Amino acid sequence: MLNPSKLAMVPFVSVHDMMRIVNDAGVAETIAAIADRIEADFLRWQDFDKVARIPSHSEEGVIELMPTSDGEFYGFKYVNGHPANMARGFQTVTAFGVLARVDTGYPVMLSEMTVLTALRTAAMSVVAARHLAPKDARVMAMIGNGAQCEFQALGFHHCLGIEEVRLYDIDPGATAKAARNLGTTGLRVVSCATAEEAITGAQIITTCTADKKQATILTDNMVGAGVHLNAIGGDCPGKTELHRDILLRSDIFVEYPPQTRVEGEIQQLDPDHPVTELWRVIDGQLPGRTGPDQITLFDSVGFATEDFSALRHIHGEMKRTGFYVDLDMLADPDDPRDLFGMVHRASGPMA
Repeated sequence: MLNPSKLAMVPFVSVHDMMRIVNDAGVAETIAAIADRIEADFLRWQDFDKVARIPSHSEEGVIELMPTSDGEFYGFKYVNGHPANMARGFQTVTAFGVLARVDTGYPVMLSEMTVLTALRTAAMSVVAARHLAPKDARVMAMIGNGAQCEFQALGFHHCLGIEEVRLYDIDPGATAKAARNLGTTGLRVVSCATAEEAITGAQIITTCTADKKQATILTDNMVGAGVHLNAIGGDCPGKTELHRDILLRSDIFVEYPPQTRVEGEIQQLDPDHPVTELWRVIDGQLPGRTGPDQITLFDSVGFATEDFSALRHIHGEMKRTGFYVDLDMLADPDDPRDLFGMVHRASGPMA
């Protein structure tokens, strides 16, 4: 039996509480747990409503909504991408999300998702690499050492056995920041002066840059046989990181083709260029990595089901830890039909 008065209060996970939840379990452990939930949800892909994210573009950036439902819960994320924010002292990406019950429509959690998106993105990269990266991979290159960098490196270290991360960013300060933050994780951290130096000896190459433009972070001659490319920086129309010829040499794996063909690296290719949906690999319907010389490319743009998985995980952790506050968000009149009466009575002398 639902308690209406209790449902009127909505648990809110603030940035402060998110950090408490994550540190209580451990950053790496949280990434691993979200990865497991994402993979489990990909195995029930058909249960979800699926729609490409809904963008509002401007000259300065983009604001997006990312909704989905599995029939029991509904979730959405509000997220922006504003590359020029860095110069203003702001985050380039911020986000919050809502998880709600389908049967009542009532929200069961409002949560910050700036931190959670970084955790989720690392978790999604881990899921893809489980099926696509060389099994003996021990060295990873991180091209772009901004806000996502450490989460990616730590997730691959903890979940996939990466022992060395090679860092490069056009801003040496970003590389120094990442090297400092990763200094106590057990990873060997190598700061590099060029992208070419960073990818030397790496079996996994992650590109994660912020400029909202078609860029060439990696040229075709830089990518040798047998590597796994984890391209997570291209996530909107007109923004890519890889030379087109790299795509033509790679087996490409995506989350949701209608979204990725607009936003991902494959926007450079013909609309009918073959790609493989990652959920089909996880489900065993199609192969992932098939040979030692194969170049696999995860063209990751982020999809709503992954945020849903992350919200479900945090909802459970919120209840486990008690790290949240209740918000008085929902009007709850004694008589559900008398909303005006509730407002009118609040104007009286005892209000």
